[in-house]
Amino acid sequence: MIQPRTMVKVADNSGAKIVQCFRVLGGTRARYARLGDVIVGAVKEADPRKLVKKHEVVKAVIIRQKKEFKRPDGSYIRFDENAVIVLGDGKMPKGGRVFGPVAKEIKEKGFDAIAQMASELL
Repeated sequence: MIQPRTMVKVADNSGAKIVQCFRVLGGTRARYARLGDVIVGAVKEADPRKLVKKHEVVKAVIIRQKKEFKRPDGSYIRFDENAVIVLGDGKMPKGGRVFGPVAKEIKEKGFDAIAQMASELL
């Protein structure tokens, strides 16, 4: 459950390290983002000489969240941290690698490129 002003870790090699969410996409009444939702955020920490710079405004998709997420089969999944992947054009990631596990809801929402790069799909 990600809302505006939430600081999230970036789980790819685009250059950003921490992003602060300031908008949840999905209509005017969208307050919280869950697995597979897209947010708009500002880069708060970034590596020097990389693709994404500090203070840049980026779109990102949520791949891990601390709050438990109920699946249609009745099971729950939760992670130790909130993590996102920075998006480029459309649903394509800016980075070339994904670090850590990724929820399978990402593939169901149409982010196939991210699901293929993931080392583990939970």
